[in-house]
Amino acid sequence: MTSDLIIKEEYSGDVTRVIVSGEADIYTSSKLKDRLYSIVDTKKTDLKIDCSELNYIDSTGLGVFAGTLKRVKQYGNNVYLIGLKSNIKKLFTITGLDRLFIVEE
Repeated sequence: MTSDLIIKEEYSGDVTRVIVSGEADIYTSSKLKDRLYSIVDTKKTDLKIDCSELNYIDSTGLGVFAGTLKRVKQYGNNVYLIGLKSNIKKLFTITGLDRLFIVEE
């Protein structure tokens, strides 16, 4: 089984916007982690992750988001999650991760 994941980046001053599309799961998590960590370490800015096109996330994907948050915080910045679909937002709420991220509609 293969899952599709598309990651796009946009830079604007001291904010980096990342658009994540498709599925963040055990099959795509290493790609997501490598890309997000690279962006965080290179740009050292606040990170806005647009999840409006993210259709599915599993515990591995949630772990990547949590690790990314920890890394961003090391630089004194924040992670914003934008456009979470209701099913994905529910996972963040159940796991308590919604209290760690800045969640925007």
